[in-house]
Order: sequence, then structure tokens, then C-alpha cells
Amino acid sequence: MNIGYIVHLANYSDGVLYILALLLLVELAVMVDRFWYLRRTIARGDAIVHELAGYGRLDREMLNGLSEQAGELPEAHLLRMAAAHAGHVTGEALASRLEESVLRLAPQLDRRLWLLDTIITLAPLLGLFGTIIGMFHAFHVLSAPGHAPAQITGGVADALVATASGLFIAMLGLLTFNGFNNQVRQILLQLDSVKTMLINRLDGQPVLSAGVESPVEKTAGVFAVAGAR
Repeated sequence: MNIGYIVHLANYSDGVLYILALLLLVELAVMVDRFWYLRRTIARGDAIVHELAGYGRLDREMLNGLSEQAGELPEAHLLRMAAAHAGHVTGEALASRLEESVLRLAPQLDRRLWLLDTIITLAPLLGLFGTIIGMFHAFHVLSAPGHAPAQITGGVADALVATASGLFIAMLGLLTFNGFNNQVRQILLQLDSVKTMLINRLDGQPVLSAGVESPVEKTAGVFAVAGAR
């Protein structure tokens, strides 16, 4: 199969194969991008979950250190949210705020997967459309005088290439789409685990009312007054 024959097949489908080739390029780009991001996020997220599980209790300083270590991982948003509310809210109130962070992170995880979903549906339909156009060209030979049967069968074979291409693109996209969805579920499970660990390790800490100084702040104030005297 050479370039000339590929161009012939594309022209035989009135350019549908060119569109399918463009869909394949988009599909491959999304696959590479999501594979790299989701794989790295799962691996680094597992390390954060295991490290967080080693702590018995957490305070704001520990949470800030863990969030810096997490960098741009989704878990970092939960850690920063917990650090911002440590000592102020616990229990259900803290769980609601962490759940809010998880909901805000969800669109980031399945970003651009809608492209794969669209290509999975569109590619076979385009392939079938290209085959129908090719069949028109194949049977158009019948109107010419002195036609040969081999011309018709050869044209039908060329027309079926569009359907085969569309099915191949759809099958490749379906496999990767399901795999990426499974990885997204793993990341969401990691986030739920981090949320539960944070609630458990921050539970029981004294909650500060608005306008009430913490024991550390009171001690610092006493020393400041004594120094002024």
C-alpha cells in the first residue's frame, strides 16, 4: 500500500477518510495527554495517601507541609482546605467543605474525555457514510458501456475501507475511554480516602469560636504585655 493508493481510497470516499484521519490524530493526542496525567496523578496520590495514613493526628503546620509536598495534585486542594479550617470546624462541617473541594476537582480529572466519547460514536457513522459514497462510485460503473465485473467488486472493496477505518478508530477509543474512566474512579477513591483520613485525624480538636484567641495566641499576648512592662 503506497501513498497513491491511500489518496485514491480517500478520494473514493469523497474525503471521508481524511476526516477519519483527523479524528484519529485527535484521539491519539487525547490518549497521550490523559494517560500521562492520570498515571502520574495515581502514582503520586498513592504516596500521599500512604504518608497521610502514618499520622495519628494532624495540625495546621503538618497539613501545610503535606500540601506543599503534594504540589499540584488533587489531594493538595483537600489538604489546603483542611489546613484553612483546622481548629475552626470539625465533623460534618469539615466533611462538607472537603466534599465541596472534591466536587470542584471532578471536572479536572475527566477533562477532554468527552472528545473520546464523541469520536467513539462518530467514527463508525462517518466510516459507514464513506462506504455508502464509495458504493455509489462503484455501481456508477454499471452506467458506462463495456464495464467489467472486476471494476465493481474492486470498487466495493475500496469503499469498505472507510467502514473498517471508522470501526478501528472507535474500538481503539472505546478501550482507552474505559481505561481512563477506571483511572478517574481510582483518583476519586483516593480523594475520598484522604477526606476520611483528614476528618478522623482532625476530629476531637478544640474548635475556636469567632473572636476567641487560641491558647498559643493567648500565651504570645501575655509575653508581649510582660515585655512592654
